[in-house]
Amino acid sequence: MSERKPIEAWLTDMDGVLVQEGVPIPGAAEFLGKLKSSGKPFLVLTNNSIYTARDLKARLMRMGLDVPVESIWTSALATAQFVDDQRPGGSAFVIGEAGLTTALHDVGYIMTDVDPDFVILGETREYSFQALTKAIRLIGNGARFLATNPDETGPSAEGPLPATGSVAALIKAATGKEPYFVGKPNPLMMRTGLNRIGAHSEVAAMIGDRMDTDVLAGLEAGMETFLVLSGLTRQADVDKYPFRPTHTRASIAELVDLV
Repeated sequence: MSERKPIEAWLTDMDGVLVQEGVPIPGAAEFLGKLKSSGKPFLVLTNNSIYTARDLKARLMRMGLDVPVESIWTSALATAQFVDDQRPGGSAFVIGEAGLTTALHDVGYIMTDVDPDFVILGETREYSFQALTKAIRLIGNGARFLATNPDETGPSAEGPLPATGSVAALIKAATGKEPYFVGKPNPLMMRTGLNRIGAHSEVAAMIGDRMDTDVLAGLEAGMETFLVLSGLTRQADVDKYPFRPTHTRASIAELVDLV
């Protein structure tokens, strides 16, 4: 393995790395504190498109984790930037929550169910049969199909919940149209995040708890990768994949001294 340059910027997943079911993971506050005092650019990433960056800042602050709004990068923000780059000032039929609709409004997008440029699917706890039917018909009539992220399930205290990837599969089955997923593991989300903080992949690191999204996205974006075992992935799972993280650690606590 070729020797990498010193890490000058950090990207980290949120769930399973910094927090777990609403509770901070030991070492998370210390890691974030070191990042802020070091002056190194960093981003906290999430594929969850439900919340705005301001919402997430407030939620993290209640857990004792202080993350600036400008250091939060969601799949909703990445999706809004993508459509603004592809078709500025366009229109979309959106299934999702405030995190997604606010991001799209902020780039000047119009929300409509009349001949939209895109159908954009995001995370919501209230998937509507009527909205899904409308989305299927609009895609059939030529609207381009986007989804914020491919995660098939999301966590909850009661067990897994159907997430964007599962609902996207339903729409794909009904339309025959593949969605374009903007969020992890698409390296686009990582590259736009790096651009946001003015960092280069050669001197950046990605921390995550999932091989199939976090590590893969970091690898494909050209970053050094750290897999932490405090979330979904176990050590025994790593060998099931044809790629490996650069490093594996028990938790974020073991990375504090690297900042």
